[in-house]
Amino acid sequence: MRIAIATLQLCLFGFAAALFAHKATAQDVAAFYKGKTISIYSGHSAGGAYSAYARLLERHMGKYIPGNPSSVVRLMEGASGRTLANWMYNVGPKDGTAFGIFHERLGLEPIIDSEGLQYDGRKFTWLGSMDKQTFVCVAWHATGLKTVDDLRKREVVVGGTGTDGPSSVFPRMMNAMLGTKFKVISGYAGADELLAVERGEVDGRCGFGWDSIKATRPNWIRDKQINVITQFSLKRMAELPDTPTMMELVDKPEDKRVLELVFATGEMGRPFAAPPGLPKDRADALQAAFLKAVADKDLIADAEKQNLEIDPISARDIQALLDELYTTPKDVAKRAASFRK
Repeated sequence: MRIAIATLQLCLFGFAAALFAHKATAQDVAAFYKGKTISIYSGHSAGGAYSAYARLLERHMGKYIPGNPSSVVRLMEGASGRTLANWMYNVGPKDGTAFGIFHERLGLEPIIDSEGLQYDGRKFTWLGSMDKQTFVCVAWHATGLKTVDDLRKREVVVGGTGTDGPSSVFPRMMNAMLGTKFKVISGYAGADELLAVERGEVDGRCGFGWDSIKATRPNWIRDKQINVITQFSLKRMAELPDTPTMMELVDKPEDKRVLELVFATGEMGRPFAAPPGLPKDRADALQAAFLKAVADKDLIADAEKQNLEIDPISARDIQALLDELYTTPKDVAKRAASFRK
């Protein structure tokens, strides 16, 4: 009986010690954040969907962070988000007062095309992603282009934001794997590329996020101003059940392996990351706050008003995805990189 009582006392002591440690950690995190301002960065243009997600999160996440810090959205545009990713990894404060959103492919980018990159995507402090991302190839309705076969019959001019962006890379991939005849005009900046489509300067955009279209050009869908020709994803979206994926259109196994690599990061379509090396208690607090914020009914209602989709995944899921993708054979990664130029 004495042994049982002693054992119970030890268990209770251990539970009390763990509870005290948890409370002390929570108090430490709250004390750190109280009165501080968190900078939430976007690596993309102010009018784009990535920045819209940054502003959305900024309005709702603070109440879930211990100490209830204030927050502000800041822009750090450049190189399709690479400028922010490099800064966040190497320069950004490692105390939990800064994190940001950049293109989902950037976590994987070092194994595909490391030029100009100074980070390892697996070592960011990932907070989670607010939505998945599926890119599509669209043609302006006046062109009459509706199918991949149409794209094989004549030269099709599309705009690109940069030589390594999706709207430049995906047309090159289609030319190589499907025999299409895209001509990419690179160098457009943000909304200028969309205006070029509307003005008839280019035939369409091949590498545009479907959710981005809904958020920034909902009239294109509502008024049937575009024809959606293909999806750049591993499987068809429920919203586009009759539009084939590029995965379905290729036959060669080596092509499918490249596409599996390139499209996989669509699962983390709107990712937020902080610098590596954050104190664990603050990283845990930010990750927990992120998940609570994206489940908040007020955030969801706010998102619906802006046509922003919410389909989150956790930091743990992002980490597992990147850990798997970083084992990609070098020959597959090298071929994926060949479409950047």
